[in-house]
Amino acid sequence: MNGAADRKWMWLGALALAAALLVLPFLVKNYRVFQFNLVLVYAVAILGLNILTGFNGQFSLGHGAFYAFGAYAAAILMSLYNVPYWLTLPAAFAFCFVFGFLVGFPALRLAGHFLALATFALAMAVPQLLKYKRLEGLTGGVQGIVLSKPEPPFEFALFGQPLSPDRWLYFFTLLVTALMFLLAWNLLRGRVGRALIAIRDHPIAAAAMGINLAMFKSLTFGVSAGFTGLAGALGAIVVAFVSPDSFTFSLSIFLLVGVVVGGLASIPGAIFGAIFIQFVPNLADEISKAAPSAIYGAMLILLMYLLPNGVMGGLRSLWGRLRPKTAD
Repeated sequence: MNGAADRKWMWLGALALAAALLVLPFLVKNYRVFQFNLVLVYAVAILGLNILTGFNGQFSLGHGAFYAFGAYAAAILMSLYNVPYWLTLPAAFAFCFVFGFLVGFPALRLAGHFLALATFALAMAVPQLLKYKRLEGLTGGVQGIVLSKPEPPFEFALFGQPLSPDRWLYFFTLLVTALMFLLAWNLLRGRVGRALIAIRDHPIAAAAMGINLAMFKSLTFGVSAGFTGLAGALGAIVVAFVSPDSFTFSLSIFLLVGVVVGGLASIPGAIFGAIFIQFVPNLADEISKAAPSAIYGAMLILLMYLLPNGVMGGLRSLWGRLRPKTAD
């Protein structure tokens, strides 16, 4: 009985959340909608990194590079080859998947801080590579590539607010994000997810059970890079601009912060991590123009002190305390 009641409330909550998300962009101004779009983009990128780090135990400081590759793949296809913006997403995913899979093979010999240093080198090298003179015809060099935001395919208005390009991109990004989260959930809840966790927790035991460590680790690196690259393509479409200086090493750090804040090995946690890295730096800047980084660091330390297992870890703990009272 309690299980049926829990499912009922879960479905009602999901429907209410879906309705709120669909109405939300018409209740705020375009700039706030733009920020919500970036939250969805970062959520997909954080989810990709969490598949690698949280579920498989491989530590990466270079996912900003995959984000950059996805963004430039979309920008080049749109600007030079007039490819529709929605078609650039599978192309970015495929390109970054292959690149991540190839990077995963040499990474098999590395673990822990050695793998972190190797991916750190990748994150440091990519911005310089994008500025390379012989690639300026593709990448635009230091000037980057300016894009045009896609226009809505139809006219619509709600609460006096028209369906602007940013609002249209919100719905498009929301749909893509939902599909990527559904894909990750289906991938990780079954045998593949159990194999990844077994490799993370007990690699020797996993190998003894017949799990191909090399193939699973490489494929995980590829899938993780594909998710992050697709997020980069979405980010390029939303921002309508790419440049090498947009993809510095700090981007990789922000994605890692999002993973830790949301909760390791948590799919929904990517949303909370994305909200944190999008809005908390702005809040810190509003609190102190003189030292926003110090305020941001203090907020991060406070959050880790209060929620050492991330936001989702805290919510699970709270649910565990409240559920017996509800059952009674």
